[in-house]
Amino acid sequence: MGRTLLLVLLALIATPALADTPWTLVKTYPHDETAFTQGLFFHDGALYESTGLAGQSEIRKVALRTGKVLARRVIERPYFGEGIVNWNDRIVSLTWRHRRGFVWRLDDFAPITDFRYEGEGWGLAQDGKSLIMSDGTAQLRFLDPDTMTEQRRITVSWNGRAVDRLNELEYVRGEIWANIWYDTRIARIDPANGAVIDWVDIAALRKAAGVTDSEAVANGIAWDSRRDRVFVTGKNWPKLFEIKVALTAQ
Repeated sequence: MGRTLLLVLLALIATPALADTPWTLVKTYPHDETAFTQGLFFHDGALYESTGLAGQSEIRKVALRTGKVLARRVIERPYFGEGIVNWNDRIVSLTWRHRRGFVWRLDDFAPITDFRYEGEGWGLAQDGKSLIMSDGTAQLRFLDPDTMTEQRRITVSWNGRAVDRLNELEYVRGEIWANIWYDTRIARIDPANGAVIDWVDIAALRKAAGVTDSEAVANGIAWDSRRDRVFVTGKNWPKLFEIKVALTAQ
């Protein structure tokens, strides 16, 4: 067993018992099982997805109903693609360990510019005012979407204990939702103070996806704000799921 996986398992064992937010499955859609999903968002009727692994990283526009890739932009080596988010007519994307992000045109994925940041890049979301970035720790950074300068940070915690390994992000009804690396739980986070409001455990969906590889973790949350639909998937999952979540803290 690798040292990283051992540390993750020890952290899970130490996690206190949780009361999870209830949800119901609405619909199942096809998803490209070769996609090592790193970022996901829903915009104007389509899904936008970033995939990882050096030499396999892409930004994609995907048809929700069929899972067909409608457009793609390859992210060249040596970059390992991570989170993406839309901002006006742009897409902002991160890379894992190269401390470099990219800005693309939303309509055709043409490159616009790049930017730098400290530490690793994991997930991205936006709340209409700021971009929200995870870096694998318990901290979330709020960035100015035009200059990419840091505005503030919050430390995510549950019952006074820091929650690290924050991964893919989405902003849902005034909350920040975060996948936790090597965990099937999604944290619902108060953006004001970082406190975890509750959890959404999608272990049943990982089982329904039929994946067995330990790296095929839950990763990918998208919210259709117009129709209040939540979509979730994972790395190399052959399915994407629409769920209805009861947003009442337990």
